[in-house]
Amino acid sequence: MAAKKLRLGLIQMAVGDDKVENVKRAVSLIKRAVENGSSLVVLPECFNSPYGLKHFPKYAESIPQGDTAKALSAAAKENKVYLIGGSIPENDNGQLYNTCTAWDPSGDLICSHRKVHLFDIDIPGGITFQESKVLKPGKSLTTFNIGEWKVGLGICYDMRFAEMARLYSKSGCNLLVYPGAFNMTTGPLHWELLTKARAIDNELYVAAVSPAQDKTADYVAFGHTMAVDPWGKVVSAAQFEEDIVYADIDLSVVEKMRQQIPILSQRRTDLYDTISKD
Repeated sequence: MAAKKLRLGLIQMAVGDDKVENVKRAVSLIKRAVENGSSLVVLPECFNSPYGLKHFPKYAESIPQGDTAKALSAAAKENKVYLIGGSIPENDNGQLYNTCTAWDPSGDLICSHRKVHLFDIDIPGGITFQESKVLKPGKSLTTFNIGEWKVGLGICYDMRFAEMARLYSKSGCNLLVYPGAFNMTTGPLHWELLTKARAIDNELYVAAVSPAQDKTADYVAFGHTMAVDPWGKVVSAAQFEEDIVYADIDLSVVEKMRQQIPILSQRRTDLYDTISKD
């Protein structure tokens, strides 16, 4: 793996009701992504479970002791790859979270990110959803390093909050990864727009990774997994079906963007700033 380059393998997988089969499918697709040169593989939000309030308690597992986490660890080690395990419902002593894990090529858990912003919305004639009825919010931002790359993690609704992405940028991130499952009301309007906005605002790469669309599901995901570069250009993208999106990303693109349009250094922090309260 060249220090300044990564090949992303973004897995837009079909998710069904059978947790064991979902995990087996994920492991198979991870292997395929690595066979096609991926050095960082990313799964979608809720890849071992249908997305929905009634499903979270049933499918929730502990991390890293649960079967899904063990399978991710083994897949990372077997394929010698960095792996972002999308997200799964996590059960921590009876408290439920929507949690993303990251694993190194030795199969060790690097970090885990609990979804900070819970999806509580009400759009008349569109969609009503209230994750806070079942889930607890995470209380911290999460980053990890792959060589010269610093990766910031968010989950789905986290992508709407520009302050979170700004803090990641301030901490030195050059890649943001959002496993997410936007729906058919918000997805067509905002999925690509938000992915591009986070990339342009912070002059970095953004990967947004969705489950494949299942029109028979209670919650229908928009799909359209994509990677966007610091200029807001879509590097590669999927449509609705199960697919692996490959994106070759280059740190020199980030560096050149930040030199040519130096908004990060030109911010008027004497007038405004974004600060962390950790």
